[in-house]
Amino acid sequence: MAKSPAQRAYIRRLAALMSVYMIAIIGGMFAKRAGMLNQPATIAVALLSGVCVAGVFWAIARLIVEEKDEFQRMLIVRQAMVATGFSLSIAAIHGFLSAFDVIAKTDLYWAAVLWFFGLGIGAVVNRIQFGTWGQCA
Repeated sequence: MAKSPAQRAYIRRLAALMSVYMIAIIGGMFAKRAGMLNQPATIAVALLSGVCVAGVFWAIARLIVEEKDEFQRMLIVRQAMVATGFSLSIAAIHGFLSAFDVIAKTDLYWAAVLWFFGLGIGAVVNRIQFGTWGQCA
């Protein structure tokens, strides 16, 4: 089935954001290890990486707003809800375990990684319940 205009726009946005992210994170890490980044440049690379990840959340929200097919929109929203429940549950459990010094603390950017992983779980849930992954899975 052909992708809708909203889904094509989402894929373009995601490709642009992830391209900038990969260049920033990989280039930044190599440059930092080589001693080529001063403090302001290091901050700029870190902020650019974080803004790209935030942009992915924006791109998904735009997809929900722009998608005209109600069924596809429902699949995307369900996927996001599963991802949110999954990532916040893991973050809360990890937070309490680390607060009681059972496990080590973890960098916060892993919460976003968990959320993106949760999107995959949401796609599986949609496939099981509705027989489809959706058009953007």
